[in-house]
Amino acid sequence: MAARPALAALVGALLIQVATNLANDYYDFVRGGDTAERVGPVRVTQAGLLPPRTVRRGMIVTLVAALLVGVYLVSVGGWPVVVIGLASLACAVLYTGGPFPLAYHGLGDVFVFAFFGLIAVGGTVWVQGLVWPPDALLAGAALGALTTAILVVNNLRDIDTDARAGKRTLAVRLGRGGTQTEYVVLLLLAFVSPVAGVLGFGWPPSALAPLAAAPLCVAPTRRVLGYDDPRELLPALGETSRVVALFGALLGLGLALG
Repeated sequence: MAARPALAALVGALLIQVATNLANDYYDFVRGGDTAERVGPVRVTQAGLLPPRTVRRGMIVTLVAALLVGVYLVSVGGWPVVVIGLASLACAVLYTGGPFPLAYHGLGDVFVFAFFGLIAVGGTVWVQGLVWPPDALLAGAALGALTTAILVVNNLRDIDTDARAGKRTLAVRLGRGGTQTEYVVLLLLAFVSPVAGVLGFGWPPSALAPLAAAPLCVAPTRRVLGYDDPRELLPALGETSRVVALFGALLGLGLALG
């Protein structure tokens, strides 16, 4: 049944997301990226709620659990899943860990767009039907753009503290104005995608349903473009996340109805 691989892909993706967050919590602390000046949501290592070794152990356990889910998906999808799975597990750690941490060299946005957009959507389609159609990349690009927008808000908030800590995120490299522009471009890319799907890939008109999520973009965009204090960006994280959730749900529903 296609539902089983889809569910396994969902569980695997969630486990990799959790492992990535734990890795970020651990490695940002030990590298000095998370200091007392950080204004974002609480991180357990930096706040002293858990010792670093406990967070690191949790990361490893979660990665092993994701690997076990991956074994089942390999039995369904074959060698392409091996490549996707190993790359995902490696990048979950290398995002902030290893000798060349992606986030510290301005590559975090590329990682999130690729792995939480293109590969997440395309890989889920693959394990259900052993095909990777071009429009799966279009849907993946839409969700990847919105997911990356969450990261952009996070990095814009931390732009000053990251720069002082030597964490050269893309936001640090682009500066405030460039990062604000990136956020708007990512939102536009996401909401143009359903239109492109209907006009260029034969998606049903119901696939335009995600456009109903556009009004939710107004509040976070205003915060991103008009903030004075980094703390003012904290609500924009949740607001952008709600856009991702609603957009994804409506896109899936619209395609299913078609």
